[in-house]
Amino acid sequence: MSTTPHSFRFFRVGGFDQVRLDRGADLANLAQLDQKLWVALSCPVKGVEFDARTLALIDSDADGHVRAPELIAAIDWAIAHLKSADTLVKGGALALADIGDPVLEAAARNVLSSLGKGSATSISVEDCADIVKIFAGMAANGDGVVDGAGQAADVQAAIALMIDKLGGVADRGGAKGVDRATVERFFAEAAALQAWRQAAPHDADGLPDLAGAHDAVKAVRDKVDDYFMRVRLSAFDPRAEGLLNASEDHFKALSAKLLAGGGADVAALPLALVRAGAALPLKQGVNPAWADAIEAMRVKLVQPLLGERESLTEAEWADLRGRIGAHEAWLGAKPATPLDAVDEAALAGMLAGDLQARLMDLVAQDEAAAEQAARISEVERLVHYVRDLARLANNFVSFTDFYTRRDKASFQAGTLYMDGRSADLCVKVLDAGKHAALATMSGVYLAYCDCTRPGEKMTVAAAFTAGDSDQLMVGRNGIFYDRQGRDWDATITKIVEHPISIQQAFWSPYKRVVRLIGEQVQKFAAAKAKASEDMTGTAVAKAGDKAHALTPAAAAAPAKEAPPAPFDVAKFAGIFAAVGLAVGAIGTALASVLTGFMGLKVWQMPLALIGLMLIISGPAVALAFFKLRNRNLGPILDANGWAVNTRARINIPFGTALTQLAALPAGAERALVDPYAEKSSPWPKVILALAVVAGAVGYALWSGLIKF
Repeated sequence: MSTTPHSFRFFRVGGFDQVRLDRGADLANLAQLDQKLWVALSCPVKGVEFDARTLALIDSDADGHVRAPELIAAIDWAIAHLKSADTLVKGGALALADIGDPVLEAAARNVLSSLGKGSATSISVEDCADIVKIFAGMAANGDGVVDGAGQAADVQAAIALMIDKLGGVADRGGAKGVDRATVERFFAEAAALQAWRQAAPHDADGLPDLAGAHDAVKAVRDKVDDYFMRVRLSAFDPRAEGLLNASEDHFKALSAKLLAGGGADVAALPLALVRAGAALPLKQGVNPAWADAIEAMRVKLVQPLLGERESLTEAEWADLRGRIGAHEAWLGAKPATPLDAVDEAALAGMLAGDLQARLMDLVAQDEAAAEQAARISEVERLVHYVRDLARLANNFVSFTDFYTRRDKASFQAGTLYMDGRSADLCVKVLDAGKHAALATMSGVYLAYCDCTRPGEKMTVAAAFTAGDSDQLMVGRNGIFYDRQGRDWDATITKIVEHPISIQQAFWSPYKRVVRLIGEQVQKFAAAKAKASEDMTGTAVAKAGDKAHALTPAAAAAPAKEAPPAPFDVAKFAGIFAAVGLAVGAIGTALASVLTGFMGLKVWQMPLALIGLMLIISGPAVALAFFKLRNRNLGPILDANGWAVNTRARINIPFGTALTQLAALPAGAERALVDPYAEKSSPWPKVILALAVVAGAVGYALWSGLIKF
C-alpha cells in the first residue's frame, strides 16, 4: 500500500455516494479509505451468492464473517505476490507471467505439470480445485510418504509388506505409503526378530523336538506340580491322603452326570491316585481327562531323555523341567512384533542388502520437497483472490453490481416469478420470523417464500417494488430461479406489508370503496336470500299444518287459529314517508352536485374532476411517496448478518427497475377481438338515466319548482 494519499473517485447512485474500485491503485490503497464511507463493514460467509472457498480463505479467524480488516489484508497479500495490482481488477485466470514471487510461480508451474498441463501459461481456480489430484501427480509432494509407484521391484515388495504388517500412511495424493517412522520401525523390529530366531536352542541333550517338548510340558506343568504337592502332603500327614483324593460323595455326584469326554468335573480331579511317596503314572492310572496330554509329554520329553518309563518321580520331573529351561527363557525373550509371520529367509534377505538405505533416501527426497509443496496452498489462495477479490470489494465496500444493475449482487439469491411479475431482489433467510422483525424497518414490501425442489428446501424474502399487492397473499404459488438457473417451487408463507408503488397508492381509495360496496351488496343479497328461504320454509310449514288439519284425528279436535293482525295505516304511512325522505335527500344531494358541476365553465370542469381526485387520492399518494423514497436495503441485509454502514436507499425509479411487470415483446401482434368478452347490457345506462331523473326531481322538489 502506498503512503501517498490516493485520490479515490465516487459515483452517486441510490441517493448516496459510493467509491469506484475499478483500478488496481484503488484496491491497493483501500486501507486509506475512511471506513465510514464503506457501504458494508461485515458480511456473512453463508447465505450469499459468492464462492465459499474464497470467503473461507479471507475469513482468517474463521468466525463466519468477512470484516473490513480481513478484506484489506487479503488484498494486500495478493498484491504482494503479483507484479501489478491491476491483475486483481482484470480477474479471471491467473497468468503465470503476472506472478511476482518466483517461488510461488515455480509452485504454480509444478501444479500445472502434475495435472499434465506443463505447457499452460495461466492457472485457474478449477486447476487448484482438487488438491489430492495435484499431489497425486507429483513425484515428491513434501509429506515424506513414499508409495511403490514407479519404484524398483524389491522396493515395491518391501513397501507392500510394511503396509500389510505395520499399516500404511496416507499421503497427500490419497495413496498409502510409508514414511520415515514406518521404515525405521520395520527394519528395527526385523533385526530384533532375526537376532532372536538365530539365538534359538537346538536339540539339547538329544531332544529332537525341543519346541514340541516345551509345548507338551507347558500343557501339563501346573497339573503335574499339583499332583506332586499332594503326594508330599500325604507324606507329611497320613490323615491328608484321603482328603486330597476325591471323596466318595464327589464320585456319587459324578455318577449322575454324562461323563463322555471327561469334562471339567473330571479334569478337576487329581492327576492320579495320591499316596505318600508315589510316582506319577504315565500310562495306567492317569486321570482320563489328562491322559492324552500326559501321553504327549511321555513321547516328546520323557522317552527321548529317559527311555521307556511307566512312571515319573518328582526328582525326575524336576530334572526334565530344568533341561528345557533354556528354551523357555528363549521363548520369553521373543520380541512382540507383527513381523513374526514373515518368512525368516525373506526377512534375512531384506536385512542383508541396501534396501533400508534406498527407502530412507526416497523418504528424504520427498521431505525435501515440503517447502515447495506447502506453497501449493498459497497458489490456490492467489488464484481465488485474483478471480474474486475485486468483485467482492464491489459487493462490500460499494454495492456497484447492485446499483448499476450490470450483474446481480452477492446477496441476491435469484429471481422470483409470481403474479405476472419478476422480483430480482430476493435474499436467502434462515428464519422468516426473526428476519421480518428487523427487515420490516426497510419499508419494502416483502413476501417470504418457501422454495422447494427434490431433496432441497430454502426460504427467500422477495421484494416487490412495482405493481400492486391485490393478488399477493399467503399461499400464492410461483417459481423461483436461483443463480445457477435451477427452478424451485415457491409458496408465500409470510408478508410484510408496505406500499409498493405510487400507482397502487393512487387507486387504493377507489378500490377500498368498490370493495366496501361489493361487500355490502353481498351482505344485502345474502340477507334477502335468507329471508326468502325463511319465508318459503314458513309457507311450507303452514301448508303442512293445514293438510294435517284435514285428517280425522285433527277434525275431532280443531285448533284455533290466531286472528290476523289488523292493518296499521299509521305505521305504513310512516314507513312510506321515511322512504320518501331518504330518496328525496339522495336525489337532492345528487342534484346539487350535478347542478354545481353543470354550472361550471367548460375549462373548469376538468380542474374540478382533478381536484376531486386529489382530495380522494392525494393523502394516500403523498404518504406512499415519502415511504417509497425512503426504502432502505440495510435492514434486509442486517437481518441476515450483514453490517450495512449506510442508508442504502431504494428510491422509486430504482425500485421500479427491481421488479419487472409483464409486457408484450416489441413487435408483437395483438388481436383485440375477444370472442368471450362480456356482452354489453343496456341496464347500466338505464340506471344512470334513472339516477339523473331522480336527481332532477329531487332538486325541483327542494327548490319549490314542483308543488303538490
